[in-house]
Amino acid sequence: MELAFAGLHQLCAPMLGHLDRLPGPQRDALSVAFGLSAGSAPDRFLVGLAVLSLLAEVAEEQPLVCVVDDAQWLDQVSAQTLAFVARRLLAERVALVFAVREPVLGPLVALVGLPELVIRGLRDGDAHALLASVVPGRLDDRVRDRIVAETRGNPLALLELPRGLTAAELAGGFGRPDARPLSSQIEQSFLRRIESLPVATRRLLLAAAAEPVGDVPLLRRVAERLSIGPDAAAAAEAAGLIEIGVRVRFRHPLVRSAAYRAADPGDRQEVHRALAEATDPESDPDRRAWHRAHAAVEPDEVVAGELERSADRAQGRGGIAAAVAFLARATELTPDPALRAARALAAAQATFEAAAPDAAYELLTVAEIGPLDPLQRARLERLRAQIVFARRRGSDAAPLLLAAAERLEQLDGGLARETYLEALGAAIFGGRFNGHGGVREAAEAARAAPPAPQPPRPIDFLLDGVAARFTEGYVDGVPKLRHALQSFRQETLRSKEDITRWLWLAYPIAQEAFVHELWDDEAWHELATRAVRLAREAGALTALPIGLVYRAGVHLHAGEFTTASALIEEADAITAATGNAPVMYTSLVLVAWRGEEAVALELIEADVRDATARGEGRVLGMAGYVTAVLYNGLGRYEAALAAAQRACEHEDLGFFGWTLAELVEAAARSGAHEDAAEAVAQLEERTRAAGTDWALGVQARSRALLSEDQEAADGLYREAIERLTRTRMTVHLARAHLVYGEWLRRENRRRDAREQLRIAHEMLHRFGAEAFAERARRELQATGESVRQRAVETREVLTAQEAQIARLAGDGLTNSEIGAQLFISPRTVEWHLRKVFTKLDVDSRHKLRGVLAET
Repeated sequence: MELAFAGLHQLCAPMLGHLDRLPGPQRDALSVAFGLSAGSAPDRFLVGLAVLSLLAEVAEEQPLVCVVDDAQWLDQVSAQTLAFVARRLLAERVALVFAVREPVLGPLVALVGLPELVIRGLRDGDAHALLASVVPGRLDDRVRDRIVAETRGNPLALLELPRGLTAAELAGGFGRPDARPLSSQIEQSFLRRIESLPVATRRLLLAAAAEPVGDVPLLRRVAERLSIGPDAAAAAEAAGLIEIGVRVRFRHPLVRSAAYRAADPGDRQEVHRALAEATDPESDPDRRAWHRAHAAVEPDEVVAGELERSADRAQGRGGIAAAVAFLARATELTPDPALRAARALAAAQATFEAAAPDAAYELLTVAEIGPLDPLQRARLERLRAQIVFARRRGSDAAPLLLAAAERLEQLDGGLARETYLEALGAAIFGGRFNGHGGVREAAEAARAAPPAPQPPRPIDFLLDGVAARFTEGYVDGVPKLRHALQSFRQETLRSKEDITRWLWLAYPIAQEAFVHELWDDEAWHELATRAVRLAREAGALTALPIGLVYRAGVHLHAGEFTTASALIEEADAITAATGNAPVMYTSLVLVAWRGEEAVALELIEADVRDATARGEGRVLGMAGYVTAVLYNGLGRYEAALAAAQRACEHEDLGFFGWTLAELVEAAARSGAHEDAAEAVAQLEERTRAAGTDWALGVQARSRALLSEDQEAADGLYREAIERLTRTRMTVHLARAHLVYGEWLRRENRRRDAREQLRIAHEMLHRFGAEAFAERARRELQATGESVRQRAVETREVLTAQEAQIARLAGDGLTNSEIGAQLFISPRTVEWHLRKVFTKLDVDSRHKLRGVLAET
């Protein structure tokens, strides 16, 4: 489990003869991942696509089923890659089956959402028949019933447990019921059979159990080193516990664990030592280091150093999680207290980035008791504060991060600035629950931070921009934020450390600053897409849910509610498995846009309650904003106004401007003209400074709602529609059509009103924004138009992926080129294109571009 891509290599090894059929980049990525060739760390998505292509190539010869048994023991990278492949099996003649003991958690969280089949035990009648078939003598009814009840119909247990009972126990029921877990009982039955074997056979089983690959030549070399004769293998096979053919196979994984547990520690160390000596240090240095680590009787710096180097290689191949086990074991084996503390700190950092905060905290305690220099001590305090923030995302993290930043000022100016940015981010999330000073205090401290290193990094520009935003005001902060955005767009992240630091430190704040404060929808799309890709490549499960949620926001505002919902579900599954605080913002916005009042209010109330307990005050502001969206959709404007006013009591970074827009509409519709005018003035200050089509489109719509001049209002509504048409913000475009249509109806321009309201109704209904769609339907009826049930259209709406494929095909890309861009196989591209042709009623690629332009 500790070696990245180990499980994937086991699955793909028999197919590597087809490797030369893959496109060059895919072939190279898979070769590096499997250690067949040297190279830089492969792109994780490219590896996934290579595996998909490899399976598809093999399946061209005959249908292929890949069975991954005991998937709970896969290494994390293999689990993630196979989940990636599984989700893209559409047109290929390939099936993937994962068998797991328990519901998917931990490394298997990537499998969440795949179709599941829960395997139940045999019914009593079948269980009785199976049990009777393996018990040669008389079986007491009460003993039979107890065994069936304890095994819960598990066939393996029914076959194995009776072997541990004597004939008298089976016949008379004198055996004591065993209260241990079922897996433990089965293992004990195997253990008793192992203990009855000769010593040499037990040692051979131990060696096979300690060598997880099933390498027969390696096992034979180890047997020679341990002076184990060939008769030992025959005895093990005769006992039905192991099979030695092309590979070494145990009858069941519990036989392996029983063989390992049965040995005393000295025997285990001797076997691992023999395995290390028999393993080629050139071709398999990591497995050799791992065996040496298990053979070590006491701390050993040579072995610890090997493990540290293995961690570097593992991280290069498979990401952060792959390095954690090596670093943790290296820490245990380090004799020098200072070096031990340093390695514990490195292991804690990697463990935290792999989304295991509890394990990271334990390693921090190991580091803390060692002799640390001042810089290491400051880094430790910073990591502790990061763990607090990841667990709760509450107001208690900001003071800890500020203290760590101050300690770092005299030790590492660049790191101090990074920590100040983290403190600012924590204060932003703490929101109205922060203590005295709050975000402004953190911003002022950041302004006094050491000067940026030369040349300045993107995060330095971001720190200066966000700090200026809260100390100098919105308008004065915009130029610095815009400069930071340009720097981020030009930045090239190369190392895993750069990527994970960017994802954890800068990305969430950058999203709020560049997207919501600058009203830049293109930056939103670009940054969110980049963050999800980098987080997946690096295996950064602490950062991935944040990227998924922000990416979901892009789809939500583009009217792609289903895609947004799928990304939110993936993010929730990861945070549930890792124990980190959930990222709930986009889920709240989505439920509000869908307009299901009871569901929305229940979710909002639950999230507010949870966030209040954690101290995440920003959620309260978000709750006010989404409640305003909900009630504006339902046409209950006074309730929307009250919610928006509650949200605007605190200036939360990011969605404060969005809330002002909701407040304007609610106030205008409620007759609260003074409140609306004040909100428009605040909104204009921001949108004018931002200057994007999104910002100016929302500004024009808001001003139109208050305009008493008919000609001016008409011009503002048209400007809003024109500007929002040039953005990705399709839901806001639909609302601009809606309010324009409402205004036209009140101006008795019924024909014009119908045109706008039809557009709004069609768009909002297609998105799934049912409350707003219903508002448009009511307005259409008021114009005298009867809105009938939607007829089935000749041209169906394309899904998000179909639209992507259609656009790329229309641009002249081949199926292979499209597949490489979208991480799907060429056969799946072809499958999607057939559906696109049918939906759009076209018969060739060159017609796609024109049809897409029309629609």
